[in-house]
Amino acid sequence: MQATQARRRRLPFWLELPILVVIALVVALVVRQFALAPFYIPSGSMQNTLALDDKVLVNKLIYDFRAPERGEIIVFAPPANWKAPPDEKEFIKRAIGEPGDKVVCCDAAGKVTVNGYALQEPYLFPGNQPSTIRFQITVPAGRLFVLGDHRDISGDSRYHLGDSSGTIPISAVEGRAFAIYWPISRWAPLSVPATFDNVPAAARS
Repeated sequence: MQATQARRRRLPFWLELPILVVIALVVALVVRQFALAPFYIPSGSMQNTLALDDKVLVNKLIYDFRAPERGEIIVFAPPANWKAPPDEKEFIKRAIGEPGDKVVCCDAAGKVTVNGYALQEPYLFPGNQPSTIRFQITVPAGRLFVLGDHRDISGDSRYHLGDSSGTIPISAVEGRAFAIYWPISRWAPLSVPATFDNVPAAARS
């Protein structure tokens, strides 16, 4: 008897389907707004890690629970003085220095160093030097030092050293790029290179 009543209370499929579609759309919008977002690569500044016109997935929640870490590829709103095309509202770069880190270019071997450790950077665009611009900065509290992987064409922290040592506020970071999802032929996770595991902690002042 109860089973018969349950069957009678069920909505017909033609009524259930639009309800399910609406629920699915709402869930997708919530995920896109608060958890995951696609990001289109508008320039070659992260080649060859990211190619022009690649699309990546960005985790928008991760930095609500922890700060960005060295080696991660981050999407951020650039400071007002970082010139960009009018339609380019967000930048994508690699985090190199965390608050308190001493970032220097370059050591005797031409490497960028973080807290005295020389980064091994296999992700650099072929033929690029770690940097042709010399600098020595200590990353201020609440900020990050960022570089592009295609150093010769990347407008990154090195070009703004006179303003907060070229750093960006952590509060401007919108998320971490963690995978290339399009084109399918280029699908790949965006992991942190092993060299960053060896960077010592920043010296306490």
